[in-house]
Amino acid sequence: MRANRIRNLLFVSLLASAATFASAPASAQNPYDGLWQVTVVTKTGSCDAQTTSTVNVTGGKISGGPVSGSVGSGGLVRVSINGAYANGQLSGNSGSGKWNGASAGVACSGRWEASRQ
Repeated sequence: MRANRIRNLLFVSLLASAATFASAPASAQNPYDGLWQVTVVTKTGSCDAQTTSTVNVTGGKISGGPVSGSVGSGGLVRVSINGAYANGQLSGNSGSGKWNGASAGVACSGRWEASRQ
């Protein structure tokens, strides 16, 4: 189902954004650098109930595939992927936020949680 694909891509993009922000230039360590495990949970809609993935945070920007987004120096996460969007906050070794999207008229939304590995 396309809605499940969007949810999975959103999850991966969120992880990638967290991972992207965590890494900084070689001259300075970013507080969010490293591996993060992200769990995306659907609260409304027919997307997969839950998806978990691991990403590496490097450079503050998301790259690769249809994903775009960033994590700010204060931990603010913003991600978009194929019409789905996520935002939230990283702090210390964890983070959380909300996501929403629609595909072929099927809307889905929910929450995500991340933890440093």
